[in-house]
Amino acid sequence: MGRSQQTFSKSEKEKKRLKKREDKRKKMEARKLEKEENGTGGIPLAYVDHNGNLTDTPPDPSMKIKVKAKNIVLGIPQKEDSDEQWDPVRTGKVSFYDSSKGFGFIIDIETNEKHFTHVSGIIDEIMENDKVTFELEKGQRGMNAVKVKKA
Repeated sequence: MGRSQQTFSKSEKEKKRLKKREDKRKKMEARKLEKEENGTGGIPLAYVDHNGNLTDTPPDPSMKIKVKAKNIVLGIPQKEDSDEQWDPVRTGKVSFYDSSKGFGFIIDIETNEKHFTHVSGIIDEIMENDKVTFELEKGQRGMNAVKVKKA
């Protein structure tokens, strides 16, 4: 007499599959009942008003602004020619400097940005809290302060 090909693991997998199918059917029925009770179905709509803000009410058509297609400019606007040149020399304050390791940080007075500086880019001897002038140069991790002098 031959043995059944149905093993314990096969029967367990079949039970899990049937249970999963039954749970899915129950969830679907629960959603249908909730939809019938609340009377709403789906996701609520969001509208954009004339100021560009999201609202739950439709916008007033009288507030709509007409824009002609020829007035829309695609691309980057051209820079205006100005007589004043950008000064590459900046002023700042040394927030941290370790002379034994040969690096430090300078805070730009105008923008309050912190810039890394290395001993190779320092002209004068500097200490913490010194006022300095420097130039910026692109480094591996951002802008580095170079040509650092005491102010």
